[in-house]
Amino acid sequence: MAAEALQATLRLLPARPGVYLFRDAGGRVLYVGKAASLRARVRQYFHDPDAATNPRLRVLVPRIVHVDTIVTANEVEALILETNLIKQHQPPYNIRMADDKAYPYVKLTAEPFPRIVMTRKIVRDGARYFGPYPYHEPKLVGRTIRTIRRLFKLRTCQIEIRGDLPRPCLDYDMGLCTAPCVAWGATAEAYAGQVRQAALFLEGRQASLLDELRAEMAAAADALQFERAAQLRDQIQAMEAIAERQRIATTGLEDRDIAAVAQSGDLACVELITIRGGRIQDQQHLLVRGARGLEAGELLSQALARHYADLPVLPREILTDVELPDAAVLAAWLGERRGGKVDVLVPQRGEKRRLVELARENAALALTQTRAREVGGQAVVGVAELQEALGLEAAPFRIEAYDVSHFQAGEAVASMVVFEGGVARKADYRQFRIRGPAGDDDYASLQEALRRRFSRARDEQERLDAGELERPRWSVLPDLILIDGGRGQLNAAREVLFEHNVAVPAAGLAKEHEALYLADRPEPLRLAAASQALQLLQRVRDEAHRFANAAGRRLRERRIVFSALDDVPGIGERRKRELIRRFGSVRGVRAASPEALAEVLGPRLAARVAAHLAGDAPPPEAALGAGSGKSLDGRPDGDTI
Repeated sequence: MAAEALQATLRLLPARPGVYLFRDAGGRVLYVGKAASLRARVRQYFHDPDAATNPRLRVLVPRIVHVDTIVTANEVEALILETNLIKQHQPPYNIRMADDKAYPYVKLTAEPFPRIVMTRKIVRDGARYFGPYPYHEPKLVGRTIRTIRRLFKLRTCQIEIRGDLPRPCLDYDMGLCTAPCVAWGATAEAYAGQVRQAALFLEGRQASLLDELRAEMAAAADALQFERAAQLRDQIQAMEAIAERQRIATTGLEDRDIAAVAQSGDLACVELITIRGGRIQDQQHLLVRGARGLEAGELLSQALARHYADLPVLPREILTDVELPDAAVLAAWLGERRGGKVDVLVPQRGEKRRLVELARENAALALTQTRAREVGGQAVVGVAELQEALGLEAAPFRIEAYDVSHFQAGEAVASMVVFEGGVARKADYRQFRIRGPAGDDDYASLQEALRRRFSRARDEQERLDAGELERPRWSVLPDLILIDGGRGQLNAAREVLFEHNVAVPAAGLAKEHEALYLADRPEPLRLAAASQALQLLQRVRDEAHRFANAAGRRLRERRIVFSALDDVPGIGERRKRELIRRFGSVRGVRAASPEALAEVLGPRLAARVAAHLAGDAPPPEAALGAGSGKSLDGRPDGDTI
């Protein structure tokens, strides 16, 4: 009976533009769509032979029991109505924008010495909030905060300011803070002035702020306060340089959005580069679910319609990487809302095409990272359990673990291993040859490795903020730091994190009893042996230990090779490195034929080396510490291996 009623409805459909709603037996709206001709579009679902090959339609169509239609005056009205009905009914077979509307804000806290931080919650706590910024991508907020800190030197640390610390953290030395935490640092009045100027900058009143700073610089110069005048001059120049770099970054581009899509199964990502007033304002990604069976153009069209529905400011032009099936309708609707023409185009060459390709690459990258988080099996379960066990605000997607391996002659190697989504990311592994008098001091060796890691992160971030194009390596910070050790190692690591003002949670996992040490717990936390969180931490910790020991073994073997060749006349540092690169170890050199050695050294020197090694085979222990003082590739001790 239901089938007969459905067929009767299909026969009576009007050939007019409008919106259709598919409902199941319980009356639930399954899908909402728009059409230039309701009769042609809706009948296509039931009579098109290609529908059986579409996995999405193969599941949807058998569930349709009733079709409702709403006729509109034109396709633009149909698009508007479709968007509103999707918001109202949330149909399961329409694409679902994967956003939680948790917009990020820049926050100046309500403290005697306010901090500048990012937050996604607005509460009545007396703080000042600036935003919202695009909710999909908090990187813009991070860049804003770093800019504010460079210009106005506001703190981000979470310590209570009493002015009694013996020394400030490295932010003071880097010119990012005026050190109100020490007695000789900024006074409450001076710091309040920094906060007021930062607020003006965040409110977009840069012109008036620059006028104020120029007047203050002139007054300082007249009062012979030349040091203060020089500081103000540098601050003014930095603000002017930021404005100039933003202005010329997109010469010839006015108000444009660049959109591209990447798709994998039921999940898709739309990358959106936002340009306003000729400046690149943001780059964000819109995650879309329910994408299976949709063409890229149709998917992108629906996602853009949903995205722009609530935006108060619209671009003059939208550039996409694929043709949209209803580009003219979307452009007409956006033009009505904007009060001016909006073009939706697919660029074929030049700078516009380059931006579209950039957006497509970023869409694919964001989609890969999202799927890695979601399909990681037990590893992802462990990440979720770990967040709950440690009480973290966000899931620790990226975990960095550190261990130190000591061997003879007081030498040590520290390892850094990286897990993302519970899976090892070996491309990001790093090893550090410990330099200086660390010796067998586990704490000092660990601190040296951490200092070098976060110093490089800070340096790289400054280059990226200055607009230099390079692949981020060190500036990608972890969500959790895991130390192989107990309370002592954890405290040593936290000292370095304080020095560098790195607000990353840290934990120590001791092998004895597998106890987990946390900064805010006086007693160690012991997770159940069957806990996925504990098993994840054990895998990460054991991998750091293995990697550190492997580095130690390689270094010992290299030392043996260098020591074994020290007494051979005519063999210098360069020849030793060439032998090691060719044969890998002292065993490989000894096993090499005279002909193979001759390819590296020449026949006379090869014969001399072969004869020397035939009678010189010292045990590994005897050769340790007698090497050249350089790593395998000739870099000095202490460089990253």
